[in-house]
Amino acid sequence: MSRQTISHEEGAIYEFTPDLDPVATVEPGAKLTIETRDSLDGAVQSDEDVIDTIPDEVNAATGPISIDGATPGDVLAVEIEDARVSEDRGRVITIDGFGLLDGHESIEAPRTTVTPVREADPEGGPGTASGDDGAASDGGDAIVFDGHEVPIDPCIGTIGVAPADEPYTTLVPHDHGGNLDTTDMSAGNTAYFPVFQEGAMLAMGDSKAAMADGEMCGTGSEIATDIDITVDVIAAEDVAITLDRPLVETPDAWKTIASAETMEEACELANLDAIELLAAEHGFSETKAYKFSSLVGGLEISQVVDPLVTVRNSIPKAYCSGPF
Repeated sequence: MSRQTISHEEGAIYEFTPDLDPVATVEPGAKLTIETRDSLDGAVQSDEDVIDTIPDEVNAATGPISIDGATPGDVLAVEIEDARVSEDRGRVITIDGFGLLDGHESIEAPRTTVTPVREADPEGGPGTASGDDGAASDGGDAIVFDGHEVPIDPCIGTIGVAPADEPYTTLVPHDHGGNLDTTDMSAGNTAYFPVFQEGAMLAMGDSKAAMADGEMCGTGSEIATDIDITVDVIAAEDVAITLDRPLVETPDAWKTIASAETMEEACELANLDAIELLAAEHGFSETKAYKFSSLVGGLEISQVVDPLVTVRNSIPKAYCSGPF
C-alpha cells in the first residue's frame, strides 16, 4: 500500500473539539506520513529568541484526519513506525509562569537554548553540528546542548482525537489524548485512543528530538518531524475492556495513560485502568487485580508541567496480553 503524506501546511489545529472538520479522510489500514512543525511555530531560531508568555496558539497538531468507519465506542490504533527530525535544530526554553520550577529564585525565564542537530559521520567519526542555513537534516543522530550531545529519540508530544463533550486546547491532556508529552509516543510503539466522534479525527504534533520523562522545564527539544504511522479501527465488540483513556503498547508492556489536576488523581485513574486490564486478562475481581497491580505494575511520570499532569501505569506483557 502506498503511503500518503499529510502536512501541517494542509491543516493544523490548536484545539481538539467535538466537531472537528477533517483535512483528509483515509481508510482503516492506511499508511501515512505526518509532517509536523515545531511547537513554537518557528518563532525561536536562536538563543536570542525568547518566548515571554505561553502563546494563545501553541503545539500545532497536523490534521485532523478522519478514519472511515470509526464510530463512538470503537478504538483507534495508531502504529508509530518511524519518527524523523526534519530541521537542523531544536529548541529548549523556559517561560515565565510555566514549568516545574517556575518562580524559583535561581531559575531564569524567559531563556532559550537552541540544540543543533549533529549529523552522523558516514566514516564513523563524531560528526559535526549543522550550520545555521536552515537546511533540513535527515541523518542526525544527536542534538547538542551547550556542547553536550544528547541522542535523538523523537517522541510525539501532542496526539489525540476529537473529545466527547468539551473542547481542549493542544496544551491540555485529557481522555482524548492531547498534550500527553509521553516519551512512549515514539517509533516502535502503538497508541490506542477511545473514539468519541465519527471518524475519530486524529491529529498530532509538538514533537521532541529528545525529552526526559517529566518534561521538567516545560519543553523537550522542540522540533519539526516526519512521522510514519499506520491507522486502524478496532470495533467495540472486539475490545475486552471499555477504553476510556489512551493506552500505549510497547514491545514489552501495556501502559495505561491518565491525566488529572493532581499527580495522585492521575495515578489513581491510571491504576484503575490497569486493574481493568488485569481483571479481564486473568478473571480477577477488582480487589484481586488491585493487589496484583501492586506486584507487577509500575507508575511512570509522563509530564508535570501542563495544565493537567500525566502519568502511566506499565504492565509487562508477561502478565498481560492486552485487550485486543
